[in-house]
Amino acid sequence: MKVGYSKKVLELFMNPKNVGHMEDASVTSLAGSIACGDMIKLYLKINPKTEVIEKITFESYGCAANIATSSVITEMAKGKSVQEAWKISFKDEVEELGGLPKIKYHCAVLSIKGLRLALTKWDVIRGRRPLDEALVEELLKGVMDPHTDKDLVSAGMVKKIRVVGGKRKRVEITLEVPEDDFKEEILSNVEEAFEKLEVEMITKSVEPADVEGPLAEASEKGT
Repeated sequence: MKVGYSKKVLELFMNPKNVGHMEDASVTSLAGSIACGDMIKLYLKINPKTEVIEKITFESYGCAANIATSSVITEMAKGKSVQEAWKISFKDEVEELGGLPKIKYHCAVLSIKGLRLALTKWDVIRGRRPLDEALVEELLKGVMDPHTDKDLVSAGMVKKIRVVGGKRKRVEITLEVPEDDFKEEILSNVEEAFEKLEVEMITKSVEPADVEGPLAEASEKGT
């Protein structure tokens, strides 16, 4: 193990807390990509009356810092109200860990992003935020492009977003995705990013050379 990790980071890496899938989660979030080296999925069980996070677990793929930051963010959020959890910052997380090497700051950023994406989805479920194009773009920023190590929006892969419908929305997303080994993972992660939201997902992928032309493939799945 590299020198520079605090005792708390090493402890949480060796014995992480709140690990695992949660079947009855109120909301989930996905941030990062296995292909990019770091990924986190959070599961939150929130009391609908008090809006207190009663249980929170995670699954992660990555280095010691990724596991430790994922673990500590669950400990920091557990027992807090949604409003209180929104206030957890990158600085708070690093201080809770007793420091973190700068080269691993992105792991703390990723776990904070995962938490805030989950809280954002909860706000949508509770009717405090509309499910519109801006929200869809925000959720897509949690999905990484393995080719560039950037999120799909920053990588320029999101070509069109359309949200239509009444109570049950239909989300239509057109992505520029190369036909390679990463395509299936990207499309799967996009669908997973909208898990627990009452939406009908229609994801269309086009070859980079055919962005202005006919669709190379269309897949439809309700979540």
